[in-house]
Amino acid sequence: MPASDEVAPPARRAILRDLSPATRGALLMICAAVVFSAMNTIIRVLAAELPAFEIAFFRNFCALIFMLPWVARYGMSSLRTERIKLYSMRALAGLASMLCWFTAVTLIPLAEATALSFTGPMFATAGAALLLRETVGWRRWGAVVMGFVGVLIIVRPGAVDLSFGASLALASAVFMAAGSLLVKTLSRTEPTGAIVSYMVIYLAPLSLIPALFVWVWPPMSTWPYLAALGLLGAIAHLCYTGALAAADASAVMPLDYMRLPAVALFAYAMFAEVPTVWTWAGAGVIILASTYIAQREMRLRRQRAPAVAAP
Repeated sequence: MPASDEVAPPARRAILRDLSPATRGALLMICAAVVFSAMNTIIRVLAAELPAFEIAFFRNFCALIFMLPWVARYGMSSLRTERIKLYSMRALAGLASMLCWFTAVTLIPLAEATALSFTGPMFATAGAALLLRETVGWRRWGAVVMGFVGVLIIVRPGAVDLSFGASLALASAVFMAAGSLLVKTLSRTEPTGAIVSYMVIYLAPLSLIPALFVWVWPPMSTWPYLAALGLLGAIAHLCYTGALAAADASAVMPLDYMRLPAVALFAYAMFAEVPTVWTWAGAGVIILASTYIAQREMRLRRQRAPAVAAP
């Protein structure tokens, strides 16, 4: 074997390792956005054969299988933790968000559901103020209000009825916000792999319970899609959590909005769905509000850091 072939894998690893944290975080977040979009497209394809709750279970079950090699490589010691309560709360929030989301994407256009999911940071800001008693100034509250104006542009209450699917997408964002607050807390002391592993370890048995009430044995034609859903789910969450661990949230979270053009392309290619002008306009307002919230929170965190470090 040529010497160049022998050194190529270490060389590639060195290139990735030598990237700045901001660049590594950006690449991981873009990867997560594209993979999440592919997952949502697969969910819509599977919905023609299987109930949404059952799809959620197989997504978690297959993701658990794909994560087992990681657990075997690093050993059970990698999962030792004193924060099992927070892991449990995060799993319950994640399950509720997932069940709402999987149902929503089977009922409304993918781009509309994705745009509504961007309200997560606004719910997280409100939750941090109301539940965690964090100080939220008028600028961030203004951005939250602006974001919800974007929601009104998308759902257009009065012009059209608020659909059940849109309501579920918003409910999913609420639970997702709760989960993100817990993930950020966990990431201060817990490794990325453990956060993702605990999630899939919890969600596989938890999601089986609602799936049993609507169970339909999957046709053979669906198994490749179910396996792909689990694999992509594991990859997406590893990339997403790794991005947040590598760089500041304010630097990488705006790249999460790549999910909208990505899912729009997938939806057009697979289902001939074309997002309405209201979806694009409302999404733009929500993205601007969410980006401002992230940037403002980062600026305040930097201002507080010297005061905390001072003797």
